Order: sequence, then C-alpha cells, then structure tokens
Amino acid sequence: MGGAMVDDEPSDVKAPDGGWGWAVLAGGFVITGFSYAFPKAVSVFFKELIREFGVGYSDCAWISSILLAMLYGTGPLCSVLVNKFGCRPVMMVGGLFASLGMILASLATSIIHIYICTGVITGLGLALNFQPSLIMLNRYFSERRPLANGLSAAGSPVALCCLSPLGQVLQYHYGWRGGFLILGGLLLNCCACGALMRPLVGPKKPQDKELQAVGEAEKKPQLKKKLLDFSVFKDRGFLIYAIAASIMVLGLFVPPVFVVSYAKEMGNEDTKSALLLTILGFVDIFARPTCGLIAGMKWVRPRCVYLFSFAILFNGITDVISSQATDYPGLVVFCIFFGLSYGMVGALQFEVLMAIVGTKKFSSALGLVLLMEAIAVLVGPPGAGRLLDATHNYMYVFLLAGCEVILASIVICMGNFLCIKKKPDEPEANLENGAPAEMEKLNSLLETDGGDHERAQPAGVSGGSVEAKEGAEKNGGLGNPETAL
Repeated sequence: MGGAMVDDEPSDVKAPDGGWGWAVLAGGFVITGFSYAFPKAVSVFFKELIREFGVGYSDCAWISSILLAMLYGTGPLCSVLVNKFGCRPVMMVGGLFASLGMILASLATSIIHIYICTGVITGLGLALNFQPSLIMLNRYFSERRPLANGLSAAGSPVALCCLSPLGQVLQYHYGWRGGFLILGGLLLNCCACGALMRPLVGPKKPQDKELQAVGEAEKKPQLKKKLLDFSVFKDRGFLIYAIAASIMVLGLFVPPVFVVSYAKEMGNEDTKSALLLTILGFVDIFARPTCGLIAGMKWVRPRCVYLFSFAILFNGITDVISSQATDYPGLVVFCIFFGLSYGMVGALQFEVLMAIVGTKKFSSALGLVLLMEAIAVLVGPPGAGRLLDATHNYMYVFLLAGCEVILASIVICMGNFLCIKKKPDEPEANLENGAPAEMEKLNSLLETDGGDHERAQPAGVSGGSVEAKEGAEKNGGLGNPETAL
C-alpha cells in the first residue's frame, strides 16, 4: 500500500481514460457524496440533540460548521500525508477515523463530546478521503477528465437525497444514538473506496535496461521530495483562482442554508418548504455530469476557465433576482436555476484548478486552496445570519450572497483575460495542429527542466495560461499526462 508506489506517478505512464479508472471514479462518487452531504444530513438529528442536552439550535449548528471546517481547513495536512504515504493508505485510515467518530458520538454525554467526535474526528476522516480521491481521479483521466469530474461531483446531490431521508428513518426507529451508530458503520465504505485507488504503474522495462537505470539512479543525488509545494503561489493563474474561489465561497453556500427559512417566513408549511431543497438537489444531479460533458468538448475545454466564470456569474445573478421573490412559485423557480448553476460550479471548480497547476502540484495546490476556502466557509453563513438578525429581511441576505459570487466571477474572468495570456508571436494554430517544430521545443524543455515535467510547455506560453495549457494537453501532450498541463 505504500512502498515504492507512493504518490509519485511514473513519468512514462499515460492516463488510461478508462479501464480501472471507472472503478476509481465510482469510489470518488461515493467519497464526494459523503464529504459534502454528511454535514447537512446530520442536521436531521438536531431536534433530538436539543431535547437530549438542553441546548439551542445555534449550538447544534456548530456540529455541521466544524465538519465543514475540518473538510476544508485540513487541506494542507492531507497534501502532506498524500505526498508522503500515497492516496490509498491515507484514504483507508481516513475511513476508519470517519466511522470511529460517529460510533464514539453515539455514546456522547454532552454536546462538547459530539463536537469532538462528530465534528473533529469524523470531519478529519472525510477530509482524508476527499482530497486523495480527487488526486487519483486526475491521474486516471486526461481526455475525459471534465466528464469524470462532473460524474464524481454528482455524488454530492445524490448522497444528500439519500442520506437525509435515511437519517429521518433511523431517528424514528432507533433514536439519535442508534442513528449515529448505523451511520458510523455506513462510513466504513470509505475504506472500500480507498482500496480502489490503485496507483498507476509504468510499463515494464527489459531487465538489462532496468539494471542500467537502477545504476544510473544510484549515481545521481536523490532530491528530497517536497511534502507541501508552496511554489504554486508563484503561478499567477493559481493566485487568481485562489482569490476568486475564496470570494465565491463567502456567498455560495448561503442560499441553500436560508431558502427553507425564507419559505417558512412566507407562511408555507414545513414539508412544503423542505421540498425546495429536494428540487434543488434533483436539478443538481443532472447539471454536474452534463456540464462536465460540455466542458470536455474540443472547442470548450481550452476555454474552460471562462465557462467556470460564466457558471459563477449565473449563480450570483440567480441569487440577486431571487431576493425579489414574494411567493412560493418564485422560490421554486429560484431553486431550479440555482441547482443548475450550483451544479455547473461544482463540476468545473477542480477541473479548472487541475488545468492551472498540473498533475504534480495538484495535491499541494488543492490543499492550500481548501485552507483558504475554510476561512470563507466559517465567515460566510454566520455573517449572513448576523445581517438577517440586524435587518429581519431575507432580501438583503440573498443580495449580499449574489454580489459576493458575482465579484468572484469578475475576478477570475478579468484576471485570466488581462494577466494570463500568450505572447503575440505564439500562434494558437500551432498548438491546435500539433506542429513538429513546437514538439521539438517541448522536448528540449523537458530535457533541460531536469524532471520538472508539469511546468514544461511550448515556448512562448505563459506559465499560468489555462488556454495554452489545455491546448497542449489536447494535442501535443497526451503522450505524457504530466506534461499535459
């Protein structure tokens, strides 16, 4: 499970774009579902916890907040562990932590006990599964990666539609303690998903060449591997993405949190109000894989960052318009469009990050981005709640969320357009036609870079250009997935 096949993908391995990759995709689908849906599904037990421990709703809400904070905030820790031990062992240990936290929480005697067990231990376990599953998906798919990301991201709405009703049934028949215990057993499936993450192995070399390669490797000084690569901050594309993603997260999760309360404020009954989230999730299920399919098209993929910017803008405008809703049908229309735009964002966010930083640095980049987003996750919904307490008007909450999301779309679109572009002497047609001259330049860069494959690109292309990197991936870089981006 560790050993020689830790987190280093062999440089001569081509992403299979299928085969065992479909098993990896299935595991990623389940992991994504647990990671994003579990913090929301736990809220089903809040009324029982309030009655059991004599606390308020805000006290119970901290359980979901801590879960999300652990999922995002432990990103750098996950990157270090993945780079040191590999994806498979980290995920299997994470599955044990996720299950153990819920089992211990079923024996809780205070709300603090649940904070520690469900929030910290289970949250850490889910985090140790989520990030490695994305890394492995990136390694197994290259041409079909946008579709694979979309299908994997669809696990979130599917799991939410399943876990919330399951939690209600478990609470009714076994109480909250029995429900926590059964959910803890369900989380052991994370270990099975981790076992699916088989490392890619390069083609076998003839014995004499292999011995010669071993001898040369012994002569060369071994470079110490970076457990967390902070050099990604030198990439302008990564900086723009990280800033935009942090701004986006401030408002992205606010509408789903408040839309049910908004409907109740209008005088709708509880069941009718809760149906809004079901509508949102149902649309989301189909939006993610569809968007992934569109993003994989030949003309769209090199410009995927602009599609991502459009998805964010679409989401923000939906929030702003929904702030003027005055009846239940208006909220239904909002949930349909919000589910569509939210699914597009979910399908594209990690695809764009992969395109920016490349395979080798994706682990570190993902961990650092999630850490930055963790701060925004902790500030966004509570800040919207304070605004609601001050104004007693949901219109301002949705307006604020929409403006934050729209600002994020402007930052990533204008930043990519103005700050990251090719030099004028580099015609894009050469990349599209796979000109031999450009391939010779690419090969010479590979030789002079001394192994830093993921940054090798045709001459004249900016280090952070998503468009140029995607063009190289679709044509000249498919033979080596590490030079694709």
